[in-house]
Amino acid sequence: MNPVSTKITRRTFVVTAASVAVFGGAPKARASSDPIPTPRQSAGPFYPNTIPPDSDADLISVAGRSERAKGTVTNLAGRILDPRGRPVSGALVEIWQCDALGSYHHPRDGGGRDPNFQGYGRTESGGDGGYGFRTIRPVAYPGRTPHIHFAVSAVDFPRLTTQMYVAGEPRNDRDFLLSRIRDPRARASVIVSLEPTSGGKTEPLSGTFDIVLGDG
Repeated sequence: MNPVSTKITRRTFVVTAASVAVFGGAPKARASSDPIPTPRQSAGPFYPNTIPPDSDADLISVAGRSERAKGTVTNLAGRILDPRGRPVSGALVEIWQCDALGSYHHPRDGGGRDPNFQGYGRTESGGDGGYGFRTIRPVAYPGRTPHIHFAVSAVDFPRLTTQMYVAGEPRNDRDFLLSRIRDPRARASVIVSLEPTSGGKTEPLSGTFDIVLGDG
């Protein structure tokens, strides 16, 4: 499916800025002499058929609803980088994942759904390549370890689709898609630690996921 053009709204800007602030500044790029291209992975069957009306970077709040999504609030931030480790600005960054009940907000996925979870969000990378999302910690469902789907569309680069995984999940070793990444460094590059932001609280969690685009 072709990427959908987007622009940064005030709400998107606020979420992105807040996510970066959590980490005390923009995440640092890997050494430009030795970048690790982020491995491509399947988009799966649940990329939206149509982009939902509320598709900003804050997935735990849905326009018109007063309650927030079920699940552990998680701030994700990172940078979009080129093959030499330089920031890529203006890239469209999309994420989609199941809700805390294990259901994607997609017609092909049945079962109960959390109406207060967007299921999909998008934003643009800033001048330093930085992006940010507020979402929930991904959960497992039958056959898959917890993960979040990512897609990045940028000028002069082929669209990259990948998945982000959670460090320490026991299901990681048995996940059929994660195990297909044979290079240990490439595999490690898509596994992210999600830790309490501050004060020993359980939420929000924070994680950093830098994405390195490939040449083709």
